[in-house]
Amino acid sequence: MTVSIRHASAEDIAELHALIERCYRGEAAQAGWTSESHLLDGPRTNASVLAAIIADSEQCMLVAEAEAGLVACVQVSHRGGGLAYLGQLAVDPALQATGMGRRMIEAAEAQALLYGASTMEMTVLEQRPELIAWYGRRGYAVTGETRPLPAEAGPSKRPLVLLVLAKPLSS
Repeated sequence: MTVSIRHASAEDIAELHALIERCYRGEAAQAGWTSESHLLDGPRTNASVLAAIIADSEQCMLVAEAEAGLVACVQVSHRGGGLAYLGQLAVDPALQATGMGRRMIEAAEAQALLYGASTMEMTVLEQRPELIAWYGRRGYAVTGETRPLPAEAGPSKRPLVLLVLAKPLSS
């Protein structure tokens, strides 16, 4: 399958939103291993949040597009001081375990370097050890820092903690 990676535009918001929800929440997410629906209720994001990311010059949403439409995405935010943040990595459940997630991380890291970042960080639910291990195999290490779950993440079914992972970037 031929896939091109590009910056999302406002025209992508509806399809992008559907992709993220399909990967993280609801019944469709159960087909993949990135589902959070056993931990959180409600939507993962919304169109206005995605529009704000796309419109902000200090962040972007990268999308992977195949002939059938969007199949993956990742958010990259410039945090200043040599730091960038990776978020909302989503790969269509039918394409998980095909290397697409790795490709999206590589694209996100390249974007972070364009922002002048020397470190990429992310947060992962402590309750997702398989996901933490997957990121670990890609060079991301648990820093020991934790952060509270933001209210916009949705109602949690039990107390949840976000672990901060970080990776030094090289140009």
